[in-house]
Amino acid sequence: MDIASYANGSNTLLDSIVGAAMAIDVSIALTHVAAGGFVGFAIGATGVGGGSLMTPILLLFGYAPAVAIGTDLLYAAITKTGGVISHHNQQSIDWLIVRTLAAGSLPAASATHLALSGGYLAGIQQSDVLLTSSLGIMLILTAVMLSVRSKLRAYAALGKPSFIMGVIHKNRTKTTFMLGIILGVSVTLSSVGAGAFAAAILMTLYANTKSVRIVGTDIAHAVPLTLVAGLGYLFAGEVDLALLTGLLIGSLPAIQLGAKIAHKMPERFLRGILIVLLGSLGAGYLISGAC
Repeated sequence: MDIASYANGSNTLLDSIVGAAMAIDVSIALTHVAAGGFVGFAIGATGVGGGSLMTPILLLFGYAPAVAIGTDLLYAAITKTGGVISHHNQQSIDWLIVRTLAAGSLPAASATHLALSGGYLAGIQQSDVLLTSSLGIMLILTAVMLSVRSKLRAYAALGKPSFIMGVIHKNRTKTTFMLGIILGVSVTLSSVGAGAFAAAILMTLYANTKSVRIVGTDIAHAVPLTLVAGLGYLFAGEVDLALLTGLLIGSLPAIQLGAKIAHKMPERFLRGILIVLLGSLGAGYLISGAC
């Protein structure tokens, strides 16, 4: 074989490899867009999704727990910003509650990142186990809260149980601040908790406040919390920006679509599916983390 033929053969092989790589990249990118669309539709239709669905999907794609959680946190911060603007325009945000939650959650999120980076919570080899187990716990708690939050709110509105609710009413600001600390730690470790879980607790603490105002307040607090927690992973090099872009391209229009047809969908049925799905995923991650 002469040099020219060898060169032509090498170029053909190189072109084939490049073409195959580009096809794989496009396929992966489309998968990310589809995942973003699925989760975005779920968020728009049911108000539930975000970290509860996105992080498990990213783990299924093979991403490391830290990358999945970090990318999802920034995804949540960006996608929920529009909701904050909408609720603010409708005057359905209690900014005092937001500030009280943030006073506890933002320092807690920062401290959790410092503890992770310093190896105080787990060694480098055990950090994936910690994050996976935290995700499992928060998914289970979210599923439980979704299934009982209506009853909890109803009992809280009646002041039942009287002893517990009496203490909460007398110390509501302190309880809200403590809730912020808990959310700061749990959201940083799992990306789950700033949505349905936090809303359910707030509906119990502020049972006489309209649901739409609680939802708006929860979203308004979720944005700075997920942003701070997500930036911690970004600075640690554990956020995939290409993945984040694909998720946003798919989710932003899908959220609007889900919101528009939400009233036509069987919400109770969809919520039931989410409860079973989140509970099952949570149990699976908790068991895998323990093993």
